[in-house]
Amino acid sequence: MTKIPQDVPDLPYAHALEPGPSPLKRDRDYDLCHFESAEERNVDAGSSRFTECAFENVQLDSVRLRRAKFTDVWWRGSRILSSDVAESEWLDVTMLSSALAGIEAFNTQLRRVVFQRCKLDAVNLRGAYLQDVVFEDCILRDVDFAGAKLLEVKFPGSALRGTKFSKAKLARVDFRDATMVEVVDGYENLRGSIIDSGQAVELAADLAQSLGIVVKDR
Repeated sequence: MTKIPQDVPDLPYAHALEPGPSPLKRDRDYDLCHFESAEERNVDAGSSRFTECAFENVQLDSVRLRRAKFTDVWWRGSRILSSDVAESEWLDVTMLSSALAGIEAFNTQLRRVVFQRCKLDAVNLRGAYLQDVVFEDCILRDVDFAGAKLLEVKFPGSALRGTKFSKAKLARVDFRDATMVEVVDGYENLRGSIIDSGQAVELAADLAQSLGIVVKDR
């Protein structure tokens, strides 16, 4: 894996960053902006385009970012709460030590995205498309991947709790290094994923039940 920038000076475009404007507005182009220690609440920035931007210690609360585009964007220490990022596009995005809770992210497209040391709580990714996405040392609680397509997705060091995969399509999705894989809906849709032998034992009873197999000792 390519080394992940941990600080703003590590970004290849750090020298060109300028303070980002506030409040965010709808259908705007934000290029080479550094949003630092800002708080945005109840604003509509839908259909805006963020290119080579850095978000550091930012809180977005009830912010509308539907159909926004994030290209080569870096996040750290930020919180996105009760916000709408549905139908948005994320390409070459890194999110570090951040929290997402109560997020509408259905039909989003995530390509080459890394979440590291993040918490995702009640994130709706129904119908989303994820390709080359890594969740590293993350906690995913009540994340809904129903109807989503996951290709080359990895979960090293992450715990998945109450996850839903109903009608999802998986290809080369690697759970082997996850610390926990708890699925509450959609076991039958895990075809195309990779698990280790220990996880196979842990999931066996639920997998059998999803296939209509009764496990009963005499």
